[in-house]
Amino acid sequence: MRSVKTMNPRTLRGRAFRMRGGIWTALALLMLCLGKGGSGWVFPGILLVVFGQGLRFWAAGTIEGYRSENVNANVLVTWGPYGIVRNPLYLGNGLIGLGWSLMVGSAAVVVFLVAFFLLYGLLIIPYEEGFLEDQFGKEYIDYRTSTPRLLPFRIPERSRLQGPFQKSRLWNSERHSVYVTALGTALFVMKSLEVF
Repeated sequence: MRSVKTMNPRTLRGRAFRMRGGIWTALALLMLCLGKGGSGWVFPGILLVVFGQGLRFWAAGTIEGYRSENVNANVLVTWGPYGIVRNPLYLGNGLIGLGWSLMVGSAAVVVFLVAFFLLYGLLIIPYEEGFLEDQFGKEYIDYRTSTPRLLPFRIPERSRLQGPFQKSRLWNSERHSVYVTALGTALFVMKSLEVF
């Protein structure tokens, strides 16, 4: 088990977790500034954004209470998108960010990939996983052993995809994300089309 010090919200990982929304916004603005109009792939970028937001919808309807400055979980969710990867919400973010960066060129793609790896791979996800290991112990360790962290390297059994899903959670939990994704996509499309 991890020590209580690991879960301290004042650590770098804890601060990154609490500030993940603001960091995401800053990263998007940086990619917009680095991007060049006319140098990206708008249609593939939009497809990735739509797929990423769709994955977020699926994940958000499967869990509850994820929009918080603190990590929390009363139940270890291992079905639906969580049967494919342990962090489908962050994979959805990654697809959205990659889609945006593709729209404005290679410099933005490189910056996004490096920042995403540092932010999620080294800070946010390990922070959350420390909590889950402390909270669920062997149950989480077994889940972690059988399910990839972020990239789906294998096709899961069909039974792992099935489980409770509540549409009613989507509006409460994902409307902010949808607004941000729509606004961000509009800005990246305009930048790509050299509107500004």
